[in-house]
Amino acid sequence: MNIEHISPVAMAVGGFLSGILIGYALKKVVKLVAVVVGLFFAGLACLQYQQILNINWNKLQTASQNTLSTLANSTMQIPGFSSDHTAALSNLGIPLAGSLSMGIAIGFLKG
Repeated sequence: MNIEHISPVAMAVGGFLSGILIGYALKKVVKLVAVVVGLFFAGLACLQYQQILNINWNKLQTASQNTLSTLANSTMQIPGFSSDHTAALSNLGIPLAGSLSMGIAIGFLKG
């Protein structure tokens, strides 16, 4: 066996396994953030029901939409971050990128 034949297979397997871990962790973080945000809004609704707070939900929605659009626009200004993903595939190689993305998908589904 030659090391040149093992290297792509090892890279694909390593990318797949690390993708599973990344996907699993990503789903756990998304769930945690969803629970925290849900509890925050449930607390606000409870305080409004008890007439402790008076919340203008339309103004809150407008502010959150503006914040999210500003955040989305700011990611496009990060140096080295572009919407062109072909450069990433050519730098990492298709076996690593393919196995990593498949691992992330499986880890996210199983998480």
